[in-house]
Amino acid sequence: MAVHCYERKEVAVTDEDAPRGVLLSGEANVAVRIKLEREARGWSTNALSDRLNEAGFEMNPSAVWRIENGKRRINLDEAIGFAEVFGIDLRNLVGPPQLAAQARAMELIDAVVDAFRETQRANAAFTQARDALDTYLTEHPDIREEADVMVSNAMAEASTKHLLETYRSSPDEHRNEAGSSDET
Repeated sequence: MAVHCYERKEVAVTDEDAPRGVLLSGEANVAVRIKLEREARGWSTNALSDRLNEAGFEMNPSAVWRIENGKRRINLDEAIGFAEVFGIDLRNLVGPPQLAAQARAMELIDAVVDAFRETQRANAAFTQARDALDTYLTEHPDIREEADVMVSNAMAEASTKHLLETYRSSPDEHRNEAGSSDET
């Protein structure tokens, strides 16, 4: 198995060179992405340089070529300029080129990660609330049974409400669709 060690300044990464399924460093991602975006628009390095300059981000064609080919580092202001000229989110510009070229994939990935984080926060809050209730009920065992029933009923009600909102029909409608019908 070959092990590759690269120094950022010396690596020229092309789309064909980009390892599939492996995240490149942010700077290498930007270099590949700039070249992909430029070529997708049919722009030369001169045309991209002109657009950057018009947008207030001074850069000559040689600098564009050197960035694309890993011969020159890119600073944050320049990355912002490229993102602005290409009309893409800066976060999208630095992402893995295989995914970043598919803006919708990046949006969906972000949505999944955000939802996962929300789930983690909700699970932590649920655990903390349940632990606090358990601690209280340990101190007040005479109300444990009634409290447990109340929690179970409230959770069942919330779950049913969520299912109804999600599937926009009642459990009875599902039963009628899956089971027997009154019509003969």
